[in-house]
Amino acid sequence: MTRTEQLAAKYPDWDNWIWQVKHRITSVDTLSKWFPLTEKDKSDIGQCLKFFRMGITPYYLSLINPDDPDDPVKKQCIPSIMETYPCGDDQTDPLNEDGDSPVPHIVHRYPDRVLFLVTLKCSTYCRHCTRRRLVGEGDRIIGEAALQNALKYIRRHTEVRDVLISGGDPLVMATGKLEHIIQGLRDIPHVDIVRIGTRVPVVMPMRITDELLDMLKKYQPIWINTHFNHPNEITPASSKACRKIADAGIPLGNQTVLLRGINDNTPVMKDLMYKLVHNRVRPYYLYQCDLSRGISHFRTTVETGIKIVHDLQGFISGFAVPKFVIDAPGGGGKVPINYNYQISHDEKEYVFENYEGKIYRYPEPERYDEKK
Repeated sequence: MTRTEQLAAKYPDWDNWIWQVKHRITSVDTLSKWFPLTEKDKSDIGQCLKFFRMGITPYYLSLINPDDPDDPVKKQCIPSIMETYPCGDDQTDPLNEDGDSPVPHIVHRYPDRVLFLVTLKCSTYCRHCTRRRLVGEGDRIIGEAALQNALKYIRRHTEVRDVLISGGDPLVMATGKLEHIIQGLRDIPHVDIVRIGTRVPVVMPMRITDELLDMLKKYQPIWINTHFNHPNEITPASSKACRKIADAGIPLGNQTVLLRGINDNTPVMKDLMYKLVHNRVRPYYLYQCDLSRGISHFRTTVETGIKIVHDLQGFISGFAVPKFVIDAPGGGGKVPINYNYQISHDEKEYVFENYEGKIYRYPEPERYDEKK
């Protein structure tokens, strides 16, 4: 039996998502009861918790191999003393979300869509979180007055056709509360697409219940973006959650963050992308790690991401290759960063290489301007 199966057999309510939230590991003492810690571990984690909160579902903790000091799940959820090391590039709000927030809870950066932050709570607090200035600081969800104010803003801005509900994690909220928010958006005629950003299929897959999906199906088109970073996170439970979402007719995409020592090489990333598409999850973005406080130890060089995507191109299906982006510091938005396949061009031809490095030429049409 796997460690997850052993714990599931021990705790009768293991598959109840409310039990998982209630039993999140949030302190060093509780963590030491679930996971072996040295005295140095306890001291380092305690020091980190003076600055950043910890929260881990028992399910996600069970995925860690305690015999592997470099376990990729452990690095993503158990605090490290490196989070306390200063870095001159760190920023409290690296994406300038506060600066692009015209009213509380709304970030309006792109012309036709807004980010709607409805909660500060997650079931598991990722150590690489870009929004750690807010998320985990309190388990608050949006109040009714603030919700109506945010909906009023969206209603007034008729150019907004796409709303991404995020936080925190919206799926940690009660189904009725989430429906109240979605229903408010669906009452706005110009809102076409509603998206939900969530990590619960990864860290608490038992949250994907029939009740939740039956509710979401009433408000199509709904899209869900989730956040798998490593193949070890794809388990029978998370695969079941993804299958249920897909079977409900809800498109499911994945946003991976490039993390040093976790997924910063082609074999791991290739395995992850294979497993995602097997579970009907479309790889969407590969993010360069942001400049948030306390996560500089996760950052790779930009060239690392370029190389990984280049190595994937042509060797797995095109729809399985994520788009590598940097979310520009200061609020510039997502910028695609690509390998340059173009070698040269003039008015007669383009010269470029393919995924194998072979050189090809493509002739430009003659007298194109005259034929317009």
